[in-house]
Amino acid sequence: MKTYIKYILSMLAVVFMSCEDVIDVDVPTGQTRLVIEASLDWEKGTSGSNQQVKLSTSTPYFETEAIPVVVGASVKVVNTNTNEEFVFVDQNDGTYLTTTFVPVIGNTYQLEVIYNDETYTATQTMTSVSDINNITQSIEGGFDDELLELNIYFDDPEDEANYYLVRYYEDGDLFPYFEDISDEFLNGNEIHDFFEKDDDEDSGQAPFQPGDTVEINLYGISESYYNYIRLLIEQYYSGGDPFSSTSAEIRGNCINETNDDNYAYGYFRATEVVKTSYTFQ
Repeated sequence: MKTYIKYILSMLAVVFMSCEDVIDVDVPTGQTRLVIEASLDWEKGTSGSNQQVKLSTSTPYFETEAIPVVVGASVKVVNTNTNEEFVFVDQNDGTYLTTTFVPVIGNTYQLEVIYNDETYTATQTMTSVSDINNITQSIEGGFDDELLELNIYFDDPEDEANYYLVRYYEDGDLFPYFEDISDEFLNGNEIHDFFEKDDDEDSGQAPFQPGDTVEINLYGISESYYNYIRLLIEQYYSGGDPFSSTSAEIRGNCINETNDDNYAYGYFRATEVVKTSYTFQ
């Protein structure tokens, strides 16, 4: 009987394979839009004078060619508290650089991008971040008690709402790992965040081993950027879940002052950041 069942299953497999047709799916192509990557990140211990903005255009979902960069745009940032203006010079490769930026915690900055005779603007306040108190390793407290994990600790200021973004990256990973944190239930306390990796072929990750070094960036971010990046992180990490909701278009804070319908993708942020690394023992 078992042999008969195996035979029937084998025959069904052959039938299904022989009846397989290739179906071409017509995926709608959205409007090509400007993509603005404008992160003014002031690393603690530096002047913060070197900053860059990246401009490109959106591409169809299945596009495999290089991302089309934008050249010939006009890019500047203005400190609205002092009216000081910082011009970003076109490098003809999609990047726009300045070496004269002056970051001031609590000051508000306005980005202006002029492209194809349309003006895009965005505004952010330079947000501070606490120093990292301590970095440790452990094998308890994570998702798997047999895997090494990284722990970071930092103080949250009292009597104010604070938001953080943590970026972890080990050389060789396809992508960094991001964690968004709110102090809603942690205000005024020491915050603990941990990072643990398991085997993941899709992301090229493997569990941490002694000798592995992880880069750690801790950013102080605004509430608006926290809400934006939180949605992006949720959509990214739920991408492989068949029961997750359909991804929705997430718009940043860049406004087209000339034509509101032709909005841009991306975000303008102004943050202070602590950069460090840890090597597992």
